[in-house]
Amino acid sequence: MSFIDLGIFLAYMLAMLGVGFFYMKKNTGQEDYYVGGRNIGSWHIGLSVVATDVGGGFSIGLGGLGFAMGISGSWMLFTGLLGAWLAAVLLIPRVKSDPAFAKFFTFPQIMGHLYNSTAARVSAVICFLGYLGFTSSQLLAGAKLASGTFEALDLHFALLIMGGIAVVYTVMGGLKAVIYTDTIQWIILMLGLMLIGVPMAYNFVGGWEGISSTLPDEFFSFGNLSWQDLANWGITIIPIWFVGMTLYQRIFAARDVKSAKKAWFIAGLFEWPIMAFLGVSLGLLSRVAVEQGALEGFGIGMDPEMGLPVLLSQILPAGILGLMMSAYFSAVLSTADSCLMAASGNLTTDLFGRFLKGKSLKEEMRFSQLLTLLIGAVAIFIAWQMTEVLSLMLYSYAFMVSGLLVPVIAGLFFHQNNGAAAVVSMISGGVVTAGLTIAEVALPFGLDANLFGLMVSLLAFLSVIYIQKSTSNKVKSI
Repeated sequence: MSFIDLGIFLAYMLAMLGVGFFYMKKNTGQEDYYVGGRNIGSWHIGLSVVATDVGGGFSIGLGGLGFAMGISGSWMLFTGLLGAWLAAVLLIPRVKSDPAFAKFFTFPQIMGHLYNSTAARVSAVICFLGYLGFTSSQLLAGAKLASGTFEALDLHFALLIMGGIAVVYTVMGGLKAVIYTDTIQWIILMLGLMLIGVPMAYNFVGGWEGISSTLPDEFFSFGNLSWQDLANWGITIIPIWFVGMTLYQRIFAARDVKSAKKAWFIAGLFEWPIMAFLGVSLGLLSRVAVEQGALEGFGIGMDPEMGLPVLLSQILPAGILGLMMSAYFSAVLSTADSCLMAASGNLTTDLFGRFLKGKSLKEEMRFSQLLTLLIGAVAIFIAWQMTEVLSLMLYSYAFMVSGLLVPVIAGLFFHQNNGAAAVVSMISGGVVTAGLTIAEVALPFGLDANLFGLMVSLLAFLSVIYIQKSTSNKVKSI
């Protein structure tokens, strides 16, 4: 990378820190810091939602899927489209129009309203752990991007630099800085990929003739995946739209129901087909370049998630490379900052909220920023231990979904407000999914541990209700 590229990249990072500092001065309390004053428009919300959901992790992960399986990898984000639109139709009217939720900052506050304080605390722990893992995956994505671009950086040193910038920026700015910069960052990234990245990579590998003569036909088929792949993506990604705290924060931040629904429809379309095909196409083109021997020092045995940043680093001219790398890192930042805000909100509001009673707005802000900083440091440590972005992301998603989906659906839509059932359901679902994943148990038909965690969670919820009803009927009969 040339000094021009390095200068552009550094200037971009300093600009992001400047935005964080600007909003640090404007934020007056948790209302601004966590939900952006509850008056943000649909386009800003929508682009922030897709930037958060897809972000750098899925961008790098999609590149890895395109490298490994071709355009079939785009189906992963089709599940994101379905989840976004289902949430727009079903979830947003229920949450945004309910005056009981008008002053909430976090998802666990909804669980506390639907059930009890114990359910709120348990859901806060699950959210916190899930978003801690998800933040780590984004920081790892940024490190892979940087180490694949800057020859002088190894993965761990890059993680310290990229992670440090992301954490400091988020600590300072809060949700307003996150949402408004997400809009700009995502526009830069998409325009850069569509107008620069894909065309230049396409020409670099020799156009369609070079592509078709290098890769087998299955790379260009939408059927180059198993039904288990599609099922596992669906049961992990679609439900996250109903339990993701980053998404609830944006529902709370939207002006009204109409604005929130429009934002979710916008986000779904940007996920699939736009970002889905951009990501896998660049991953596919990087596979072609590797097969042709055109990427110096890299062969077919390389980490698939490194193919995309390495390709861009070798084909883009000076100046353009710095801009594209800045845009890609901004995508990483878009997700990392949102997930870090979610984890911080869980601790500050849901677990340590009682310590803030009687504190001034300034003291609340400083406490929130300190926790955000500490969580960011832990996320960097976790990322240090991991090697694969997409797996870490999906593990985090699965843990939250299996613990939270059943009680939130039961409480919001079926008015089953049994606190004991919710707590048992959350703990059993999360523990089963985490246990099966950590133990690497071979599951029937190659299905994801999340499915079995969800089944256990549902069974536990229904069992507690049944047992309590049976016990109550016996007591009455006596």
